[in-house]
Amino acid sequence: MLSAITRLLIRLSDKDRETLEHVMRVGSLAHCWTSFHQLSDQDDRQAFIVGCFVHDVGKIMIDGSILQKSSKLDRSEWDTMRTHPEWGEKLLIEEQMTDGRLLDIVKHHHERWDGRGYPMGLQGEEIPVLARMCSIIDAFDAMISDRPYKKGMSVEQAKEELAVQSGIQFDEFYVRQFLSLPDQLLRNPIPLNLEQLAVEGTLFYEHSSWKGN
Repeated sequence: MLSAITRLLIRLSDKDRETLEHVMRVGSLAHCWTSFHQLSDQDDRQAFIVGCFVHDVGKIMIDGSILQKSSKLDRSEWDTMRTHPEWGEKLLIEEQMTDGRLLDIVKHHHERWDGRGYPMGLQGEEIPVLARMCSIIDAFDAMISDRPYKKGMSVEQAKEELAVQSGIQFDEFYVRQFLSLPDQLLRNPIPLNLEQLAVEGTLFYEHSSWKGN
């Protein structure tokens, strides 16, 4: 799994550095979350964190003009962007990363609790648990991050938006868990040694030895 993760992250870095930085933050937030609210199975915890690190790798297959557009996407561009979860699943399978939990996170992190998400329009508990959790972190980081066409929200504003969307876009139970994390960790999640995590299944707190380009 180590070499596969490294290859995918290097490709993602080459395609769009901003997306690479986003997935690194999402993976680190996943680690923070499961440090405070531990999953019942250690393998699930590792799969969740690794899955969050690779959740957007399907964007490798999206044209750079769409990924790096400095204004909002038009309908055609948005339709193209919405294909990235299924592209991500294909890329993981090509890299022989066939753990069902990883594939679920990558394919279903844009499903919504109310069934209005994509790519399959799953609803409620039809959505795999780890994908439900990833969707919360993914949205949170997107909200607090600056984009060429918008200023990022404050942590407080993003938390309020998650609460508003609880039971609509997101699973209410997991929103409550995430919102219980200390604000300091939400602002500055502790970086991980991703390579050691992948090789040993052990969680570390120091900076990742994978540097990208």
